[in-house]
Parts: sequence; structure tokens; C-alpha cells
Amino acid sequence: MIQRMHVAVNCTDLEASLKFYRSFFGTEPTKVKDNYAKFELDTPALHFSLNVRPFEKKGVLNHLGFQVDNTEDVLKMGERLREAGLLTIDEMGTTCCYAVQDKVWVYDPDGNAWEIFYTSADSEFESAGEQRDVSLCCAPPTGPVSIEFGSWKK
Repeated sequence: MIQRMHVAVNCTDLEASLKFYRSFFGTEPTKVKDNYAKFELDTPALHFSLNVRPFEKKGVLNHLGFQVDNTEDVLKMGERLREAGLLTIDEMGTTCCYAVQDKVWVYDPDGNAWEIFYTSADSEFESAGEQRDVSLCCAPPTGPVSIEFGSWKK
């Protein structure tokens, strides 16, 4: 029986990543070592770990995210993230990956994109193209927007 999903990401600065993920998840980690930290979330059921390791920033990971029940949940999460000092990028009514979605995005200190999204309808199109801005999901930027968070700047 599956208990929870596990995601492990490499990071370059554990303290900066911990500051971000404490705010993003809204809770304290369950374990912190010199080169490792772990969050065990109940809702959603997620075992998330940070590993301090050198890595090439042009890996295969596109983005991570959480699907929520409705647009109100997207807005509520976006507001919580902004109140925690995390810069969000809002996309309401965007077409992405053959679906109409409302979403907010944040980036961790190493440039990993996280999306909180609600899918309101299926779409025959991957992205809205010329009618709207293309979603970050369909055309991710080369890196996070310029922001300051604690002691790091992207």
C-alpha cells in the first residue's frame, strides 16, 4: 500500500532552500542534517527531501506541482505564498497541456518551478498561442524571474 509520494531534489544552499520550503509548505521539516532535510506532509501525502549535491542546472525536470480542488484553493494558496514572502506568478484561465487551468507558480532557490493548479476543462490545444500568453507549463522560462528571497537572488 502506498503511503505517500517521494520527491528528492538536489540543492546548492540548504539554508536558503529550507527557508523557501518552510514558507512554501507552511510547516517545519521533520529532519535536518548538514547536507539533508526532509519534510513529511500529510496533505498532500508527500515525502520531500533536499540533498546538498553539485548538479547541472539543465536537468530533465520541467516542474513540480500540486493539483487542488478549485480556483478558490489556487487563490488561497497564492495569497499564503505571497504573505510568506514568496513571489508568485499568477496564470488564471490559461490553456496548458490540453487543459484550461488556473494556477500560480513559485521558484525555489535553485530554480525549480512549483505550480499550484486547478483544471476547469479539457482543451483541444496545448497552449493558447497568440490569443493569450503561453503558460509556463508549455513554455518554461530559461530561469526564474529576478527576485530576492532571504540571502539569495535569482
